[in-house]
Amino acid sequence: MYAPLLANRYLTSRIIPFLAVAAVALCVALVIVVVSVMSGFLDMVRSSGKTLIGDVVVSRDIVGIPYYQDFIREIEALPEAEAASALVESYGLLQMPYGTGDGGKRIETVQVWGIDPESFDRVTDYQSKLYWRTPTDNEAKSLGPDDPRLDAEYQREKDGMSLRDSFGNPGIVLGIEISPFNRRTKDGSYRTENQLGQQDPGYFMPNVGNVLLTLVPVSESGRIVGEKKSSFAVVNEFQSGVYQIDAQRVLAPLADVQRMLMLDEAELTSKTEFDDNGRPKVIGTTPARATTIVVKAKRGVDPRTLREAVERAYGNFYTKAMENRANMVKPPARVIVATWEERLSDLIGPVEKERELMRTLFSIVYVVCAALVLAIFWSIVQEKTRDIGILRAVGASRTGVLWIFLRYGLLIGVVGSIVGVLLAWAIVARINDIHDLLGTPAPMWLRLSAWVVVAVGLAMIVRGVIKASALQTVLWGFGTLALVAIAIVLWHHEGHVIWDPSVYYFSRIPSTIDFHTAWTTALGGTVFSVIGAAIPAGRAADTDPVQSLRYE
Repeated sequence: MYAPLLANRYLTSRIIPFLAVAAVALCVALVIVVVSVMSGFLDMVRSSGKTLIGDVVVSRDIVGIPYYQDFIREIEALPEAEAASALVESYGLLQMPYGTGDGGKRIETVQVWGIDPESFDRVTDYQSKLYWRTPTDNEAKSLGPDDPRLDAEYQREKDGMSLRDSFGNPGIVLGIEISPFNRRTKDGSYRTENQLGQQDPGYFMPNVGNVLLTLVPVSESGRIVGEKKSSFAVVNEFQSGVYQIDAQRVLAPLADVQRMLMLDEAELTSKTEFDDNGRPKVIGTTPARATTIVVKAKRGVDPRTLREAVERAYGNFYTKAMENRANMVKPPARVIVATWEERLSDLIGPVEKERELMRTLFSIVYVVCAALVLAIFWSIVQEKTRDIGILRAVGASRTGVLWIFLRYGLLIGVVGSIVGVLLAWAIVARINDIHDLLGTPAPMWLRLSAWVVVAVGLAMIVRGVIKASALQTVLWGFGTLALVAIAIVLWHHEGHVIWDPSVYYFSRIPSTIDFHTAWTTALGGTVFSVIGAAIPAGRAADTDPVQSLRYE
């Protein structure tokens, strides 16, 4: 019974145990805050990366998948699949309607996706990614009064969903970062600005003019057939949330891209038979092909489960296609079927590794925590030598004395970890408010209050000198120096923006605590506190009662 009583008494009768609690709390809070922010960024990258890609991706580069409409029907019949859409992926050159300064036209290297907007929207919620569209009532409330999207002139979702301009001409949707006239502001929204930095509808890409897209078809044997050019009207721009995508990708009508890459439906001619005019005899039709099919899972279905179902569906589709003798063009025996995470492993993987590296590096904090507890407990054992001797003299065993200090360390670890988790939660939950506060000039009342506190500190130094108290003079001296530094910083602080949405692609800092990290860090802080207390506890248990009672 004496062990918990003494542990509680030692914890509450001196200030030094509270220093140990504070050390553990700060160590735990530091790890949780850093890893939670990193985990938040990883979640943002995952969420943004999944945009415009679906849950499962089926791909066959260059040659594409013939009879893909039949395969899509196989997929949509699966109980695991919600919808599927065909794409054609390629790379091309985009000639912009503005010059480069020497009278020429600027050329952008872009990744081209030929899409069917209607089915693509069912899989990826494409319409919500169109930037220039009519905002909902809730979205309108969050937009600034000068946001162009509040003007009907900039609301082009109808054109973006049809990939046609108002005259019915083929349209193209650009990534929001392709145009040099789109300037990202501090709230994460965009303005279309002229060379004077003024909002100007004349620099709005759908108003600027047509673009010329150049694609290069490649045959199944890998031979370049010849370049194909086509003019498109810019009908909208999209924002996926990933800079690399928004700065490179363009979306065009599926049929037009198929035609330019020679993946559209065409006559199939014989190489050995000729008609009466000496031309190769038409023996059938080459079906249109798609290089990629994106699939959306039904609610509650894991992407890996859907991937396995799609692989089986392709097996059924291939078997049926091969049995149909009328299909003179054979589908490929194998296609690549991957979940969206597997498809974007080059984007998500590095961020995951950075988080784990950060978690590993900050685990050193546990060693610091153990060292602090060890140092503090060593001094406590040194101070309590006579108390330990008395306990041993009245019959306390070595194990009992050992357990007192181990319980003492456990108590400090538990309390410190709980305080650290609460502190981390408070910081992470309000991290954007803290950042906004740092980004605004310090109010005058706060600047003056800081100097008032400095004056109080100087008065306490004088008081310590008058009373000839060296401790008071030294403590208040160092404290006042710190207060002077704070007051100077506040006086000159005009706002420092660390996370600028006009520079970084995510507009807000992640503000959700990583609960897995929180409980593992709290457990680690507790365990290492006990480890730090173990050595002083062992020394206390080995105390000779006779020698300790002579201790002075």
